[in-house]
Amino acid sequence: MGAYQSGRSAGKKTSSEEVNFDHFQILRAIGKGSFGKVCIVQKKDTKQLYAMKYMNKRQCAGRDALLNVLREVDILRALEHPFLVNLWFSFQDEEDLFLVSDLLLGGDLRYHVARGTAFDADCVLLYVCELAAALDFLQKKRILHRDIKPDNILLDEEGHVHLTDFNIAIILEEGQLATSMSGTKPYMAPEIFACADNECAGYSFPVDWWSLGVCAYEMLSGTRPFDIHSATSISDVRALFNMGLQYPSYWNRGVKDLISKLLCNQPGARISSFDELKKVHCLNSVDFDAVLQKKGKPTFIPPKNHLNCDPTYELEEMIIEAKPLHKKKKRLAKQRSLKEMQGSLSLDMEMDLNSDAFLQQLPNFKPYNRELDMVIRERETKERCWEEELRKSMEASNPIECAASLSKKCQTKSTKDQQSEQQQEKPSSNNSSPSANASVIQKIHSLSIESDACS
Repeated sequence: MGAYQSGRSAGKKTSSEEVNFDHFQILRAIGKGSFGKVCIVQKKDTKQLYAMKYMNKRQCAGRDALLNVLREVDILRALEHPFLVNLWFSFQDEEDLFLVSDLLLGGDLRYHVARGTAFDADCVLLYVCELAAALDFLQKKRILHRDIKPDNILLDEEGHVHLTDFNIAIILEEGQLATSMSGTKPYMAPEIFACADNECAGYSFPVDWWSLGVCAYEMLSGTRPFDIHSATSISDVRALFNMGLQYPSYWNRGVKDLISKLLCNQPGARISSFDELKKVHCLNSVDFDAVLQKKGKPTFIPPKNHLNCDPTYELEEMIIEAKPLHKKKKRLAKQRSLKEMQGSLSLDMEMDLNSDAFLQQLPNFKPYNRELDMVIRERETKERCWEEELRKSMEASNPIECAASLSKKCQTKSTKDQQSEQQQEKPSSNNSSPSANASVIQKIHSLSIESDACS
């Protein structure tokens, strides 16, 4: 993985203390989305760099987006994949909800496409394979992303792609279909519009693969396959789909074949799994195991002499933003001090404060700490290994007993009497060799020390 991604270890400075805003140093703003802003931060104890997304609670509540954020955190907590932007921490304060994730310094695909970056066919085919691996992983977990687009595909410093933003993602149970018109119009599949017109019962995982096809087409040509915008009516969108695809003349046959199978109007005939993608002729020579290990080298490497994002984000945060993040600590300290002094408020004002209490500390927003999870998983793995070694040591200390136990399962009833006589002659189980017992005690002692250190 990239230098700032989840391939890193948790580090020895990890503690069980709940992570909060004060554990990070704010470096600069790098992005803005529908529900929040993103900045680069450094965790003060480990010095690791992350991307911190923060969303104002009142704004989310005003746009009925709180449930989406809560669902996004629940989904991200269970995910870890080389082609996803993985969550590391989640927490909240009185104003904002925070999601701290992998930092990817290559920028998003929208940034590069808008600047006329030329992605050759080999690069786009590798991106399709990497994103398909991510989609296949999500599909196995029954997760439908619903917003695959260049804005939500980030590049690391080596040029590999990573899928982000699960704000409108949902989990589909077996046999369940999604029905809401969710997504970004130019990247939404035909069956979503058909569902909005009440012409189909719903849609499922193939919609994400259609969106992948739109992104691939846009990277190769610089334009989208259909001239669809947010204001385009559903009837006009469906008419465009019925007109079919037009391919640039310079595309080779293999690329056209792949795009046509991703942008197939019928979801049942569309490529919708990793296994189906592997069968496409132009990908026959691809080593997909190497793809998963990031051994494939993208032909496009993002520039490293500057941040690959719009510089105006930082200016907006410093000059225009009414509640800039770098002044949060002082601002919250002042608010908390004022609340402590408000003991003589009128009943009406007390009721107003009580109505804000739910937003100030959302009970359903779960804090998350991947560092701590990693420490716990590592400790559990060690404990399992030690338990296995302990079992083997105990068995090795009494080989006759182990052999007798195994022979019982294989011998008939007539031979059990003879076996019983042999067992009477063998030494007691307490007569373990001193060296074996010393080894077992030492392992147990080491386990106790390691457990105390981790906790």
